[in-house]
Amino acid sequence: MRVRVEAYAGYQGAERPLRFFLAGHELNVEEVLDRWYGPDYTYFKVRASDGHVYILRHARYEQQDFWELKAFFGSETTCGGTMGGWNDNECGHA
Repeated sequence: MRVRVEAYAGYQGAERPLRFFLAGHELNVEEVLDRWYGPDYTYFKVRASDGHVYILRHARYEQQDFWELKAFFGSETTCGGTMGGWNDNECGHA
């Protein structure tokens, strides 16, 4: 799922996410827990301001540059469910 991410941009471009927007919510990145690199992408495992852990992927293919939410780890009783289970109805959205 593509998401809008505001990132710290250093000499290498988007070096780390600062905040992202999901289902109308702004989530600040409290901590980057891990990161790993591929030929055209970087994955970030982050803890967000809601206390949940997310895997974000920054992809760079030829002329394209975008962010994706690849996984979500949280409580089943909170907005978002478990890994990849974001449900707008749980979040008060139609």
